[in-house]
Amino acid sequence: MRNGLRTLAFARACFAAAIALAASPGAQAQPAAERWTFTVTPYLWLPNVDGTLRHHAPPGASGSPEVRVGPNDYLENLEFALMLAGEARKGRWSIFTDAVYLDFGKEKSAVRSVDFGGSAVGTDLNTSTQSSLKGLQWTLAAGYTAVQTSAVMLDAFAGVRYLGIDVTTDWQLTAAVGGPGGQTFPASGSVAESSDVWDAIIGVRGRVRLGESPWFVPYHLDLGTGSSSLTWQGLLGIAYAFKWGDAVLAYRHLFYDQSDDKLFQDFSFGGPALGVSFRF
Repeated sequence: MRNGLRTLAFARACFAAAIALAASPGAQAQPAAERWTFTVTPYLWLPNVDGTLRHHAPPGASGSPEVRVGPNDYLENLEFALMLAGEARKGRWSIFTDAVYLDFGKEKSAVRSVDFGGSAVGTDLNTSTQSSLKGLQWTLAAGYTAVQTSAVMLDAFAGVRYLGIDVTTDWQLTAAVGGPGGQTFPASGSVAESSDVWDAIIGVRGRVRLGESPWFVPYHLDLGTGSSSLTWQGLLGIAYAFKWGDAVLAYRHLFYDQSDDKLFQDFSFGGPALGVSFRF
């Protein structure tokens, strides 16, 4: 939870900076076209996985394992990925969506402790523990352009983010873990769980043009809650504008923290992303 509080403070500071930019005297709005425009962006995101899973007690075990996952190299265990984003815009109003399917196999993990009904017992008996994760992250939101100048564009938006994920952890310890009441957590086994996470989000996104050149800096920041105690996502990159669309290279970070009885504890996906946007 300390990591969650630090990230919340950081995100609040970024929001304050964005609001200050929107309220600055130099942000004079320009009229936008009143026709619909559309953007489709296929992209590749290579996130590292880092966080803690709190499983329920698996069959044949008396305790619930807390499993530390990662950090791992970006491409070490990525088995399949599919990403696509889209936007429809008319005047200052917009609606956008983003879908990401990721399949990670055999992520380096470790059983950190076992909870025996409120009594947690730590362990360092790991020999070979691995976790596999696969699932879909989907965002749908609507926005309004609060700032639009030749140099700066800022949209404020609200929407929902969904994460549906399947997790399997296979553990191998040097010995069984004993609980205070005579309970036993076996030295080896497997546990599989699924989670559906729905969160309402608010945020800002846009771009800052670099002088009079076709280069610009895209950005995105959102905060949310619902199934999660806290979720946030940030993106910052460099891009080049063509007549037909944009080429973008960015760093993207997605964070989740749930209550102590849920699967995700201080869990994050972060890494580089490369995409091409087509406008029509």
